[in-house]
Amino acid sequence: MNQIDHYQYTNETKEKISNNLSDFEDRRQGLGALRAAAVALTIFEHEDEASIIVTRRSPRLKEHSGQWAMPGGRVDKGENAIDAALRELHEEINLPLNRGHVIGTLDDYITRSGYVITPVVVWADVIEDELHPNPAEVASIHAFTFTELNREDSPNLEKIPQSDREVLSMNYLTDVIYAPTAAMLYQFREVAIRGCPTRVLDYDQPLFAWK
Repeated sequence: MNQIDHYQYTNETKEKISNNLSDFEDRRQGLGALRAAAVALTIFEHEDEASIIVTRRSPRLKEHSGQWAMPGGRVDKGENAIDAALRELHEEINLPLNRGHVIGTLDDYITRSGYVITPVVVWADVIEDELHPNPAEVASIHAFTFTELNREDSPNLEKIPQSDREVLSMNYLTDVIYAPTAAMLYQFREVAIRGCPTRVLDYDQPLFAWK
């Protein structure tokens, strides 16, 4: 695997990310009584830099309202994770993409709220002005630049008395994003950008994400 040293939104960056994801042996998890879900780790250009789309969930949602997230949701009957991630991209931020934009997947992550989430990595040839949130689901759309993603003060690991696993979070500007979103962002950084075969399933989520 190769580390990406320059974070411009270029074909060279896309190729290196694709190669790193291809070299990585991603792991799927059994469902059992859990529900299948998928999120889109969507790479786009923000101020000449490769960035990941993150969103603020609408405060009107019943589950995890107002939290940081990435476009995603349940896998519907007849869908697979890729289908679901692309559908959610269209529904949540009005970004219609197809399978040709998908460049890989990361490890499944099991949430405390009962989901097995498959992260789908998507290369989106889109400018920021073309992104429009669906107000029923998304309050706002933001860019998590590769520079910000590679901050040396991330990730944060903390202990909580309710778990024997460490809770993972990533610093984002002046805020903090917690797992499960942070776990997938961290693995993307380690695998796709830094070329390291890092696993994140053993990291836990804060109590507010358990419901």
